[in-house]
Amino acid sequence: MRARWSDDHRDYLSDALALLQGWTHDAGEIRRTLALDDSQHAALTERMKVVADAVGVRPDVRRLDGRTQIRLRVPGTADSELSPGEVTLAARIEDLYKTIIAGAA
Repeated sequence: MRARWSDDHRDYLSDALALLQGWTHDAGEIRRTLALDDSQHAALTERMKVVADAVGVRPDVRRLDGRTQIRLRVPGTADSELSPGEVTLAARIEDLYKTIIAGAA
C-alpha cells in the first residue's frame, strides 16, 4: 500500500511540476509529446532507459506520426499521486530532449 504524502511533500511536487513546461498533469500521470525524427527518438529512448532504471520508474513511450509520446504514472489506480521518481524522470527527459535537439542543430 502506498503511503500518504504530507502537505509539504505535495507542495514540493506541485512546485516541481509547475517548472516542467510542456508536460501535462492529470489524474496521477504526467504526459509529454515531442516532435522527433526516428534517430532522435532512438537516442532519447536509449538514454531515458538508463535514467528510468536509476529512479525506478517505467515510462510508457510510444511513437506515432513522427512524434514521441511519453507518459509517466504510478502503477495502480488512476488517482494515485505522483512520486518524486516520476517528476525526477520528467525533468531528466527534458534535459535529454534539449541535448538531443541541440545536437541536431
